[in-house]
Amino acid sequence: QLQLVESGGGLVQPGRSLRLSCKASGFTLHYYIIAWFRQAPGKEREGVSCISSSGGTTHYADSVKGRFTISRDNAKNTVYLQMNNPKPDDTGVYYCAVVNGCLGSVKRWGQGTQVTVSS
Repeated sequence: QLQLVESGGGLVQPGRSLRLSCKASGFTLHYYIIAWFRQAPGKEREGVSCISSSGGTTHYADSVKGRFTISRDNAKNTVYLQMNNPKPDDTGVYYCAVVNGCLGSVKRWGQGTQVTVSS
């Protein structure tokens, strides 16, 4: 079964750090561009970051630039989102996805992981 499974979410205090993981099963992740999205309560889902298949190119939403870092370990079939200095506005469900380009359509979603930033 082809799946993306996110992990690493939870409750984190503002200013601390959290790392999310997105592991693929049933297929090889390194052929694909991967993106992270998030959805806050009552808001639309928005793009956070994406990374090319090689890992050589990354993009970030302005709201997370300088605080979040996307990376991938193709040997582990996993993409990461390092969240440094998180803010309460970063609270939401975080999803990883296989995409047709950083501004393209989504080919496959993960199930999501909840991140709550609160003191």
